[in-house]
Amino acid sequence: MHPAIREIMVRDNQRELDRNVRNAYLLHGSREVAAPPVESVVLRLSCVQDDDALDRLAQLESRPAPKGQHVVAEVRGVIVAALPLGPGSALADPFRRTTHLVPLLELRASQLTTNRARWRSQAVWRTVRVAARRGG
Repeated sequence: MHPAIREIMVRDNQRELDRNVRNAYLLHGSREVAAPPVESVVLRLSCVQDDDALDRLAQLESRPAPKGQHVVAEVRGVIVAALPLGPGSALADPFRRTTHLVPLLELRASQLTTNRARWRSQAVWRTVRVAARRGG
């Protein structure tokens, strides 16, 4: 085979390989990654029945048992994260995906503490108004 023809064939082959690699890269890059399944999350205030679950979360994080009221995140009926309404940091199950829940807990806790403060101030003003009307 003539060397010029051989060189043309090698270049064509190289171009074809480059094109295949580029197409494979573009196809691979454009594939959508399947999102993890969506789980319903319930945010609520803790109650006495939640003490065992909060103790379990504290043990999983090697922290002392929490005290006071918490906002809890519940997935499929299991508490997986909690944030105290007072000072303190969040508790979360280290064996589950919970990082996305902490901002939700912080938002809900701030809403609850703001609403409580507003409610208390309104209750105090109502009491002051009633006392003022009565002359006391």
